[in-house]
Amino acid sequence: MRKWWFFAFLLVFCLLNPGWAEENCVTCHKKVSPGQVKDWQSSKHAENGVSCSECHGDKHQSEKDVSKAILPDEHVCARCHEEQFKQFVKGKHNFGWTAMNALPVTHIEPDELMEGGKGCGGCHNMGIKSEEQKKVLHARGYRYQNNSCDECHTRHSFSKKEALDPHACQQCHMGYDHPQWEMWSSSKHGTRYFAKLAGNLPKDAAAPTCQDCHMPDGNHANKTAWGFLGVRLPLPEDKEWADAQVTILKALGVLNPITGKPTERLEIVKAADLARLTKEDFEKQRAKIKKVCYRCHSKDYVDFQFKQADQYYKKIDILMAKAIKIVAGLYKDGILKPRGEQKYPYPDFLYFLRTDYGSGVDNLSYIEQVLFQMYMKHRMRAYQSFFHINPDYAYWYGWAMMVKDLGEIEELAKQMRATHKK
Repeated sequence: MRKWWFFAFLLVFCLLNPGWAEENCVTCHKKVSPGQVKDWQSSKHAENGVSCSECHGDKHQSEKDVSKAILPDEHVCARCHEEQFKQFVKGKHNFGWTAMNALPVTHIEPDELMEGGKGCGGCHNMGIKSEEQKKVLHARGYRYQNNSCDECHTRHSFSKKEALDPHACQQCHMGYDHPQWEMWSSSKHGTRYFAKLAGNLPKDAAAPTCQDCHMPDGNHANKTAWGFLGVRLPLPEDKEWADAQVTILKALGVLNPITGKPTERLEIVKAADLARLTKEDFEKQRAKIKKVCYRCHSKDYVDFQFKQADQYYKKIDILMAKAIKIVAGLYKDGILKPRGEQKYPYPDFLYFLRTDYGSGVDNLSYIEQVLFQMYMKHRMRAYQSFFHINPDYAYWYGWAMMVKDLGEIEELAKQMRATHKK
């Protein structure tokens, strides 16, 4: 009887004093995870009475029932941030996880780097996951890979100011195939931002950040016209450029290199929103970014810069297509042969890091490694740097390196032909 009265009293006490249960969380977690407590205490959530149980539920009460704590996903954030959630669903960040898992190479790489989040998965964790995907992750010990929002608004402070800082973008948008941070930070836009930050420009001076251009007015539906792969459908009207893009699409496995018809990978591109597949969508995204440019620059100036970018882009793709065709010729003549799950006698960019680690697949040939580097590292730098207004990257890190890659591929092909035993 005493126990009944005690628990009844405790229930009524907790209902009348909800802060008591919250204080219990804080008292314990000050010892277990003090950084999280400090972050939450400094957050807008704490300021507005958003307690631990709002996001984590109230089932977890001690170290013995840790698994009962809910680890919130994007839908929990959407309860209060519905508009931002709806925007995020339409943007490219929502397809990060889908895109990573669509690559064949993902599933033969070390698990710790992919699903474990210490490599590609560290950034490609972005994206709303199905309940089945979360069950698989949890079963493998990856219990914390639930939420995309905390990639930019890191928990538990969830600061809007942090997410508006360009450094929030730097953690993913840097390095080998997407050095946007390096391009922007050393461009005129970036140097003006840092000068303004140091007090060396007037407070009203224009100094565009990543967010100003790609998430104008806080819109979370960020997307670009060319997409990450740097291809589009329908093809450019310029025939020479269109032919070059067809060659690149064949190397991506989106078009059958024998028949030229779409493969099942086109459906993957659609599902992961990796490219603009209608003229209307391409023009819509281009108009969106141009509108941002018009805030500081004249329409004539902006339109000319984009026209110039397209002319340069065409030259990049012609260079890339020439290299692909050289390697494709080695396949055609039987000097290179398909390996593993490679379907066609043609270079395949989606098997770019193929190794014998736990896969039973032969390593990628050296000439294909150079070809992949030309596409994924140097072509990416060549076209992205032009749009990020970075002349040094556009030439020395992009165009000049592509020319060097092409020269090496030509020389390697000559050697392979000369030494091939028929």
